[in-house]
Parts: sequence; C-alpha cells; structure tokens
Amino acid sequence: MGPESNQESKYPSWIKTFLFALQLSFVLGLLIVWVTSKSLQESKSLWILFFYSFPSEFLIATVPHEPVLLYFGKFYHPLTVALVAIPSTALTEMLNYSAFKYITDLKILTQLWKKRAVQKTVQFFNKAPFLTLWVVGFTPIPFYPMRFLVVLAKYPMTRYIAAIFLSRFPRFVIFAYVGYKIQISDFLLIALFFILIVIANISIMKALRTKKGKGTNHDN
Repeated sequence: MGPESNQESKYPSWIKTFLFALQLSFVLGLLIVWVTSKSLQESKSLWILFFYSFPSEFLIATVPHEPVLLYFGKFYHPLTVALVAIPSTALTEMLNYSAFKYITDLKILTQLWKKRAVQKTVQFFNKAPFLTLWVVGFTPIPFYPMRFLVVLAKYPMTRYIAAIFLSRFPRFVIFAYVGYKIQISDFLLIALFFILIVIANISIMKALRTKKGKGTNHDN
C-alpha cells in the first residue's frame, strides 16, 4: 500500500487504538463545539470553514458540507472558499484513510472483507480507481464508501489525496459560486442543512427499523 502503510503496520495494537481514539475525539470535539456555539454557527470567519471540514468529511459524515460552502460563498470569492476548504478536506481524508485502515485491520471483521460481494466491489474499483474517485468526489454520489474501498484495495494515499484535490476543489468552487450568485437566505440554508442530514442518514434509519421489526417478530 505504500511506505506509510508499512510503517503504520509496525505500530503495536494499543498505539493504533490510541491514535484512532484520538482522531475520533478530535473530530467529535470540533462537532460538539460547533453545534453548541451559536456564535460559531453564525460566524463568517474562514477558520470556521476550515475546521468545519473535519466533522463534515470524517468517516460517514454526520453533518453536510454543502450548505456551509453556500453560506461562505455569500461573503467570499468562490476561489477563496475553495482554497480554504480543500486543505482541511485533504487533511480529513488522511485521517479517514488511517481510521479505516484501523477498522479494516480488526480481526473481528476479517471474514467480512473476504466475502464475494466485497471482493467483487474491490475488483471493479481497481479497474479505474482514480477516475472512480474523481467522479464520485465531484458528483452528488455519496462518497463514504470510497473511504473503505481505497483501504481495502490498498490504493496509495498520495493518489487518493490527489483525486480528492482534483474532484473536490472544482465542486467547492461551484457551490461557493452558487452561494455568491443566488445569495440564498440563512433560513433556506438551515432548512437545506437538516434535509441533507435526513437524506444522509436515511439508510441508517431504514436499517434500524428493519432490525427492530425482526426483533418484534422474534418476540411474537
């Protein structure tokens, strides 16, 4: 997978667990601070945009990135918005690569990665990995499965981050430009924010309902 992966594999398991917990705590801390601070939510500081990328792009993102790009696009040049958002997005994807590497290395999940469906998906991804990453990164297709695939396919982190830059940067420029041109009201942006949260988590909600339904049937 590359020099960084070989070096990481030499770390004792407790260090890997500590680093994973540290990454998770960092992102959760940023999310909690942002959610609980009204002044930060209303701030127009580019530092807020920079740090917001971490919770909005980490693992399976809990909050959407797009409304914030539209919001900052109302006050800054689209290129400025993209140039601030892309470095923190790349840093977050580096954390994702490390975090998913930790998850895929867990012995309890080893058999899952050996399943035929998973192996077929990895083989399909390997036919055109960079193009796949670019298309998914630029379009509205959910990106989080790619974070698993790049690790399972042992795709080099350097190429992964390059695909992130080349796909996300123009996407960020477009969103910021739309925010600049249309000047969407804060009320509509807040509504969009919550709508995207529901859409992003709808699959999880369906899974929970299915599981609950099965549990009820067993009880009966």
